[in-house]
Amino acid sequence: MGGIAAIARQAGHRVTGCDANVYPPMSTQLQAQGIELIEGFSPDQLSQFDTMPDLFVIGNVVSRGNPLMEAILNQGLPYISGPQWLGEQVLYSKHVLAVAGTHGKTTTSAMLTWILEFNGYKPGYLIGGVPLNFTVSAHLGGGKYFVIEADEYDTAFFDKRSKFVHYRPRTALLNNLEFDHADIFADLAAIETQFHHLVRTVPGDGLLVVNGEEQALERVVTRGAWAPVERFGQELSNEWSLISQEADGFIVRKSGKEMATVKWAPDSGVMGRHNQLNALAAIAAANHIGISPENSARALAAFKNVKRRLETVGVANDVTVYDDFAHHPTAITTTVDGLRRRVGKSRILAVLEPRSNTMKLGVMKAQLPASLEAADKIFAYGANSGKESLGWDLDEVLAPLNSGSSGRAKAFDELNALVEAVAMEAKPGDHILVMSNGGFGGVHQKILKALSG
Repeated sequence: MGGIAAIARQAGHRVTGCDANVYPPMSTQLQAQGIELIEGFSPDQLSQFDTMPDLFVIGNVVSRGNPLMEAILNQGLPYISGPQWLGEQVLYSKHVLAVAGTHGKTTTSAMLTWILEFNGYKPGYLIGGVPLNFTVSAHLGGGKYFVIEADEYDTAFFDKRSKFVHYRPRTALLNNLEFDHADIFADLAAIETQFHHLVRTVPGDGLLVVNGEEQALERVVTRGAWAPVERFGQELSNEWSLISQEADGFIVRKSGKEMATVKWAPDSGVMGRHNQLNALAAIAAANHIGISPENSARALAAFKNVKRRLETVGVANDVTVYDDFAHHPTAITTTVDGLRRRVGKSRILAVLEPRSNTMKLGVMKAQLPASLEAADKIFAYGANSGKESLGWDLDEVLAPLNSGSSGRAKAFDELNALVEAVAMEAKPGDHILVMSNGGFGGVHQKILKALSG
C-alpha cells in the first residue's frame, strides 16, 4: 500500500494515508515524498480534509468493523482496492513482469528491476521492500515496462481474489510454491488454484518462467498454460540452469549452453543457493524482453540486495547484528544457512519472532526447530497477551533443540528479558541474526545498546 501511494503521488495526485502503526522504513520513505501519514482509523479523519478525497484506496488489512471504513460505507464514498486501482490506472498500458511465489518475491523483483534499470529500460516497479539500488520501493517509471511483486494474499475485504489477478502480466515468473497464509487458505491446493488464475491471465505471446524443481508449480502448469513455459532450476533438465561457483557466484546455462557468469559484489550481502535461483529466474524473465544473460550478469554484479534481507544493522564490541524478514520455516532455513556460508564456524545467535498469521495459528510450528538447526543459540519471542500473542507453547515447540541440558533454545514473553539474555550470551566474533516480519519492538537497536554497555 505504501508503494501504491508513492506511485499515485508520482502520477500527480495528492495522497494521504493512515494505518494502525506507522514505522520505518516505509513511513520515512512516504513522508519524504510529501505523503501525509495519519496514525489510526478514526472516522474523524473525514472531517479534517479541506476537500473530500476523490477516492479511498483500501488495503487488505482493513476489515468490516474498522471505524473509518464503516464511515466511508455509511456515507457512500467511493473506494477501491490497491491492486485494482494499480491495474486499472497504471498497469493496463504496460508490459508487466510479475514475480510470484511463496519465498523470494521481494529479492527477485529487486534483481529484475535492477537488471532493467542497469540496461537503460527505465522501468516502473512496485516491490514489497526497499531495494538498496534505489531510494524508494515503488516508482512510476518512464518506459513501457513495469516490474511488480505479485502477492497471492487476498485483495481486500470486498475482493477475496489474490492480488496478482489484477496485474495482467505479459511475463510471469513463478518462483516457488509452498503452503502459507493459513489464515485465508485451507491448504496448498487452494493456493495452487489462485496461481492458476494468474496463469490464465498471461497472453499467448507472453511467457511463464517456472521453477522446474517445484512439484506444486508443475501441478499448476499441468492444469493448462496458454503461453510458452520456460523452466529454471539447478538441474540441466531445465531450460535455464546454473553451475554454482565459489563466493556464491554462478554460471548461467540456457539449453545446456553456458551463457554468462554472475559474480556478486563483495559487499552485496547476497548469498546462498536460493539467491542464485532467484537471480537465474530474473535473468530468464529479462531475456524475454531482449536483455541478454550476459547483460543481466553485468547488472547483477552491481546488485546491492534489499533492506531487511540479511542487512547488517550494526556492530558493537565485535558482535554483528543483522536484520532479516524471514518468518516462514523455509525462509528461516535459507537465511540461517546463507549466513552460515558467510561466517563459517563463527557462532550464530538466532533471535526470532514468529508473528506471521500462519505462525501464530501454529500451522508451521512443527517445522520450526529444523529451520533453526544451523544456529548455535536460539532466542525466540512470543508475547503472552494481545493480538500478537501465540496460540501455542513456544518453549514446548523449541524443546527438540535442547537435547540433554544444552539450553540451546529459549523462549521469552518479555522483550527486555530477551535482549538481556542475548547480550549476556554474545561474545566477540558472534553474529546475531534477528528474524521477524514486523518491527519486533526495535529489538535490533536494543541489542546493540546492550552490547555496547
